[in-house]
Amino acid sequence: MATRSKTASAKGRDLDATTLRASLLETYSVNDAMNQLLLQHLDPRAWRAELPGTKRGGRTIGAIFAHLHNSRLVWIKNSASHLKCPAPLDPFRCTIQQAAAAHKQSAAQCLRMLTDALSGGAARRVTKFSRGSWVPVWPAGGTMFAYIFSHEAHHRGQIIMLAHQLGYRLPAAAWGGIWQWNKLWKEAGFATRPR
Repeated sequence: MATRSKTASAKGRDLDATTLRASLLETYSVNDAMNQLLLQHLDPRAWRAELPGTKRGGRTIGAIFAHLHNSRLVWIKNSASHLKCPAPLDPFRCTIQQAAAAHKQSAAQCLRMLTDALSGGAARRVTKFSRGSWVPVWPAGGTMFAYIFSHEAHHRGQIIMLAHQLGYRLPAAAWGGIWQWNKLWKEAGFATRPR
């Protein structure tokens, strides 16, 4: 009886792990859709605008989008070197259209990296997460996903705030659209809603 209970319990955990993995990958899949919403609705005048009174400069919205893309490249290069890295973005020269295209490419490669990292199979190639040479290497897995998603969400908040402070407030379709997860899931073609 105890053996049967352990087996049933293990199957339940496997199903839960499979569902969790799928949920994390779906969440990352719509992550770039959130970025694309901001890029689509951003007033082009806000792209290179700098906040008045900032003595040290700070990143423009364009530079933040370049930073997001270029950070993905560091993660791919250091953690999944078998995947092809898209070209980096110049934070001072890239256009909104270049950033949108580059984000689609790096998001696809990050999704491939996360899919492998979260697979847990013997053939898994992504076993470590390196955020750069200045910080410790972590095992690839759930924390890797959480770090990547948190980093992007943090900068999305900055972008929305900067656009507002610069006088180029994003429409509700953008700032509110990133919170319409059911709609994002449906637009991504997932059979389920967020789970």
